[in-house]
Amino acid sequence: MTDTLAFLRQNGRWLLPGVLLTFLSCFGQTFFISLFAGEIRETFDLSHSAWGNIYAIGTLASAVLMVWAGVLTDHFRVRSLGAVVLALLIAACLAMAGAHAAWTLPFVIFALRFAGQGMLSHIAVVAMARWFVATRGRALAIAGLGFSFGEAILPIAVVSVLSAETWRGIWIIAACVVFAGIPTLIWLLNQERTPKSMAASQDVAGMNGHHWTRRAALSHGLFWLMVPALIGPSAFSTAFFFQQVHFAEIKGWEHIELVRFFPVFTLTGIAAMLGTGWALDRFGTPKLLPWFQLPMVAAFIAFSLANSTTGVFVGLVMMGLTAGANGPLVSAFWAEFYGTRHIGAIKSAAAAVMVLGSAIGPAITGTLVDLGVGLGTQYVGVSLYFIVVCATITLGMSRYANSLAPRA
Repeated sequence: MTDTLAFLRQNGRWLLPGVLLTFLSCFGQTFFISLFAGEIRETFDLSHSAWGNIYAIGTLASAVLMVWAGVLTDHFRVRSLGAVVLALLIAACLAMAGAHAAWTLPFVIFALRFAGQGMLSHIAVVAMARWFVATRGRALAIAGLGFSFGEAILPIAVVSVLSAETWRGIWIIAACVVFAGIPTLIWLLNQERTPKSMAASQDVAGMNGHHWTRRAALSHGLFWLMVPALIGPSAFSTAFFFQQVHFAEIKGWEHIELVRFFPVFTLTGIAAMLGTGWALDRFGTPKLLPWFQLPMVAAFIAFSLANSTTGVFVGLVMMGLTAGANGPLVSAFWAEFYGTRHIGAIKSAAAAVMVLGSAIGPAITGTLVDLGVGLGTQYVGVSLYFIVVCATITLGMSRYANSLAPRA
C-alpha cells in the first residue's frame, strides 16, 4: 500500500490523463449508446436487426480507420492528438442529438465509436504502455479506472434523467462534458513524461530482443492465436449491454431493475483491474493470459439461466472479472511480446480487431433474435466460444513465452 501511494504521488500528473481519456471514451462505448436503444428504435422505427446492423456498419467503418489512425500515436504527443480526437467526439455527440433521419445513424455511430471507443482508449493505453515499464501493469490498471467510473455512474444517471429530459438533450450534455476535457488534458500534459526526442532511448524490446514492426507482428503466429481472445470479450460483452433493454424485457423486469446491478460489474472490474495490474508487475503476462477469460464461461451460463436478478448478479460479477483483467493484461501483452518502439502501430491493429468484435456482437445477436433464436440459447453458445478461446491462448503461451527475455 505504501509503495502504491508513493507511485501515485510521483506519477499522478501522467496517470490522470489516462483516467480522463478512458472516462471520456465512455460516450462512444456500447454500454452508453445502448442506453438509448429503445428511444432510437422508436424514433426511427427500427427493428432489433436494423438497429444492430446500423450499429455494426458504423463500428466496422471505425475499425477500418483505426488501422491507419492508430499509428498516429507513434508520431504525435498525447495532448495534441487527444485534443483533436476530443473535438471529434464533441461533434459526434452533437450529431447524435440532432439526428433526424435513419440514414444518418451509421455516420453518427462511426464518429462516436471511432473517437470514443477507438482512439481515446487507444491513446490512453499506448501512453501508459510507453511511459511506464517496471510499473506498466499498475499504470494501465489505474488509467482504466476512468472507464470503470463511467460504467458505474453513467447508466444509472442516464436512465434516471431520461424520465425528465429528452434523449437528445442528454447527448448535448455529453458534448459539454467532453468539451471540458480538452483544457484539462492540455493542462495536465503541459510537460509529457516522455518527450518525443527521448522516445528512442525509452523503447523496450519484445520477443527475441526485437523491436517488432506491425508488419512483422501481423506475420507472426502469436498475433493470430490471440485474435479470438481479442474478439470475444469485445463482441459478447458489447452484445450483452447492447441488448440490455431486450434482455430485461424477456426476463420480465423493468430496465432500471437490470441497470441497478451494473455497479456490481464495475466494482468487480475495478478490483480485477487493480489486482491484475499488481500481478502483471510481479508475474508477467504469460502466466496470467490463459486464465483470464474463464469467468466469461460462467457469466453467460448465468445470464442464460437467470430467472431472477440473482443470476444477473452472478453473471455480472463473472463478466466483471474478465473485463477488469482484459484492459491491463492485453495492453501489457503487446508491449511485453512485441516491444514498445512501434506499439502504437501494433496496438492499432489489435484495436481494430476489438472494434470489429464490438461490431459483429450486436449484429449477430440482433439478427438471431429476429430469426427467433432467443438470447438464452445464444448465451450458451457464447460460453462454449470462451472455452475454445482459453485453449487457444494456452497454446500461444506454450509456444512463444520462452522467446521473452528473463524478467528482472
